[in-house]
Formats: sequence, structure tokens, C-alpha cells
Amino acid sequence: MADNTLDAADRNAMPDSTFAFPRVRKEPLNDARHVRNAIARFDQVRDVSDKERDEAFRRIKKAAAKFGVEMTESSWRELGKPSAGRKSSDKARSKATLYAEARRRGIEGRSTMTKAELEKALEKSQVTT
Repeated sequence: MADNTLDAADRNAMPDSTFAFPRVRKEPLNDARHVRNAIARFDQVRDVSDKERDEAFRRIKKAAAKFGVEMTESSWRELGKPSAGRKSSDKARSKATLYAEARRRGIEGRSTMTKAELEKALEKSQVTT
């Protein structure tokens, strides 16, 4: 597993405790790349309670510290959660999508911005371009 990818057998062999959301076995936290993915995809996890999100956020923060991943969020609410009727075509965008757009536009300081700050910076960038 030198390339940090998980195939189905690797993933199935992992204990539930390795996942940010153990009940639904979503978002493994076994290395830095997966921790960053768990942060970016947090708002895409469905069918979990707010309590499970609280616990997942604590697990992610612990794994981030372990693997040297910087986190600026102090609450999972900064990462968001999916709405019941949300579709990929909806206007609401994940923090990861906003970050990618900010990167494409060359917005400085994007790596330390919250989701709301990214949205504002992108809005401002659109007005000035």
C-alpha cells in the first residue's frame, strides 16, 4: 500500500474505529491523504446524526494532529452537512469545491479560510474580474 490507495480488501480489513464515521464505515483516517479527504468530503456523508458528526469531527481532528494535517475549523458545522434534497447540481458547494475554485483563481490565504470565507473571497473575486 505504498501509494496510499485502499482497495476493497484493504478497506474491509480495517476496523470500524479507523473511520471518521464508524457506523457507516465512511472516511478512513489511516494516513494524511485520507484525513484531508475526510475533511473535504465531510459534507457529502449522508444518513448520520449530528452526534455522529460531532464524534467524526473529533476523530478527524485527532487524526489530523497525528498525521500533521493542518485544520483551521473549530466545528464540523464549518465543514457543512448535506441537506435532504441536495443534488450535485445544486448551487451549494462543498468547502473542497470552493477551495479548488479559489486555487484556480489564485486567491491568497485560501488554505486558512473557512467555507464562509472562501465563499466571500470568491464572490469578491468575481466582482473584481
